Parts: sequence; structure tokens; C-alpha cells
Amino acid sequence: MTMAPSSPNASSEPPAPSSATTPATPASSSAASSGTSSMTSLPPPSATSPATFAATSSVITLSPIPIGGHRLPPLPYQYDALEPVISSRTLHLHHDIHHQGYVDGLNRAEVALRQAREKGDFELARYWARELAFNGSGHILHSIYWTNMGPPGSSPGPSPRLLQYIEYVFSSFDAFRKQFTATAQQVHGSGWGVLVWNPAWQRVEILQAEKHEDLTQWGSTPILVADVWEHAYYLDYQNKRAQYLDSWWNLVNWADVERRLALAIPARVPLTSN
Repeated sequence: MTMAPSSPNASSEPPAPSSATTPATPASSSAASSGTSSMTSLPPPSATSPATFAATSSVITLSPIPIGGHRLPPLPYQYDALEPVISSRTLHLHHDIHHQGYVDGLNRAEVALRQAREKGDFELARYWARELAFNGSGHILHSIYWTNMGPPGSSPGPSPRLLQYIEYVFSSFDAFRKQFTATAQQVHGSGWGVLVWNPAWQRVEILQAEKHEDLTQWGSTPILVADVWEHAYYLDYQNKRAQYLDSWWNLVNWADVERRLALAIPARVPLTSN
């Protein structure tokens, strides 16, 4: 199945923004000076309208996952790769048991709703819709969480281009980190701290998710997530969520964050008919 992209921009590079509307690349940040990234397609941010993200192909090929066909993605590293921040035992339980449970729950909900459509019986539509939201969101966020991390100290920090997006909204990386940490720390019960790209605002934003699916902004794409369900840290940190989050920053894979931002930027959620 193919679909022609809607973007009229056929150039291979995004247009350069004017210096009047684009934050200057930070030169004093040690993370910026040491950061490297394989991403070459991340356009610079603009205060008025972001650079158009050029389509890389004239045709977009879609590969839908079959109904009830979701699978647990493998970890991109060994189970002991995140030690001492996250133990092998925690990773085994978190990935193999908890994440697998969300995948199984999502598949059950999709199959149940397909059967309901076949029978024309929607008495349990509300229940299965909730199961779709809970388990589907859990599956998506956990999949991002695994790739957002890498061995301690393996990522040199955000690249200068990624820092532009962060500092445009939060003024400094330090302010961003403090707000993200506080947002995750203050989740009531179980949930997530989430850095998203909001295509309606055309900038990044920090959100807080309760459970997996509550308190979102429609259309926003997660690019960096911190799991603060107790199963993510209790074996290693007991009830010390703040200590877990402080250590978690040493695992962040900034190249993956930048990759996810570059993939999210083409999305559009127009708020007008123009």
C-alpha cells in the first residue's frame, strides 16, 4: 500500500532559517561541543515557522501491523548493559514480563474488537477501548524507553542541533533537565515523564503521563521517556524514585532522541482549514 506525501517541498535539504528567527547554536555547552550524531536531516528550529522537512521519497510505503499481531521488540543491548544504573534482574522482569504483558493485552483487545465487529455485538466496546489505550500506550512507551537508553556514559550528550530545540523552549539544558526530572518525580502513582514533539505547536514540550495513556496532548509524539512505574526501579532503588531518575540521565541515548525528533517533525496537526 502506497500513499503520496502531501509536502510540496521536493528539495533534499530544508531551507535555511534567517538569523533573526533561529536560536544561535550554543558554543559554551560541554555536551554540545562533545556531542556527535549520525542524524543529518534534523532541520533547525524557527520562532515563526519551522523549516519544512523535505520528503525523502516520492512515495511513502505503509506496512500495517496485522490486527492482534504485535510482538515484543528485543532489547537493543544485553540485559546487564545498563548496570549499575539498572540491574540485569530488573531488566529481565521489566522487559520480559511487564512489557510482554502489555503486548499480550493489546493483541487481546484488537482481536476481541475484530470479533465484535464480525458479530455486530459492541456491548463491551467501552471496556476494550480502554484496554486498547492502556496496553497500546504501554507497548509504545516501553519500546521507546528501551531505545532511549544505552550503557552508562556511552552517549556524549545532545548535539548542537538538538540543543537548539531544547534551549529554544527551556532556555538552557539545565532548566530542561530539572523540569523533566521534576515532572517525572511528581507523577501520582504510576506513569512517565515524557519529552514530546507537538506538531500543532511546532516545538518540544514536557508532559506527564499517568499510567500510560492519561494526560497526553493529542498528536504529540514522544521522543524521550522516563518510566516511573515502580517495576522500573523498585528492585534497585526501593522507593527512592528521585535517586533512580538522577542515575537514569547517565543512560540517555541522545542520538536516539534526535532520531525520533527528526522522524516526528514532518507530522502536521493543522488547527485551521488553511
